[in-house]
Amino acid sequence: MLDTEATHQPLPDHRHAHDFLVLVYLEAGAGSFAVDGTERPLRAGEVHALSPEQVIDLSAGSQPTRYRAWAVAFTPDAVPALAAVSPLTWAYHPLLAIFAPAAGRGLVAEPDRAGWSGWLADLAGELADPGRLGAREVVAGLLTRVLVAAARLAPGPPGAPDPLVQQVFEQIEATFREPVGAGDVARALGYTPGHLTTVLRERTGRPLLEWITERRMTEVRRMLRETDLPLAVVASRAGLRDATYLVRRFRVLHGITPQRWRRTQRSWP
Repeated sequence: MLDTEATHQPLPDHRHAHDFLVLVYLEAGAGSFAVDGTERPLRAGEVHALSPEQVIDLSAGSQPTRYRAWAVAFTPDAVPALAAVSPLTWAYHPLLAIFAPAAGRGLVAEPDRAGWSGWLADLAGELADPGRLGAREVVAGLLTRVLVAAARLAPGPPGAPDPLVQQVFEQIEATFREPVGAGDVARALGYTPGHLTTVLRERTGRPLLEWITERRMTEVRRMLRETDLPLAVVASRAGLRDATYLVRRFRVLHGITPQRWRRTQRSWP
């Protein structure tokens, strides 16, 4: 919960990007901020969806002097319905419709706003006490409920990837556990690495290597969460060169070491 009236702390004024999906619900306040250089207004009752790598600049708009807002940062594999599908197709899943480029935000109807505040307060409470019986299941349920409500605010379901993007995703899914790079994926599909990277960035907002890395790191998180395998084995099975590289990449993406992340996950009942 972000509450300037209670804490008297202003919003950060530096440009930054997140490594996670982020949902922000503004309970009260008004102003604006910039996303990838485009100013976006803020008003009470709005939900804003921010995708990884989007550059957020709060100093570029008119900051609300007083506001109350909730922010939820998560990886899609925290949601049971998304953990069961390929991470490469998350962007096209109906539950994440509000994160589609054509969406990005939605306005919660006045009668539904108390419900949003209640879900997010309950979610914060469960996350604050992960040792409570059933906390993991309650968090998964609440996050799913929030995503369903957010998706219903989107103008429509996200479109399917175009045929070339689909081909790239299928090739990555088939080979990411092997020591392959962007050049290997491109050549397997009959393209030069530079051309395919450019096309993929234009059509998805992310270059080829980032998609390969994203798929591998999702597999790393799954193995850390579900197994006791040593980091060297985890790295090998996820297509990464060694445990040292795994630790370095994990810290860049998540801000903590894989070992600490694993312990955090195991602290849940």
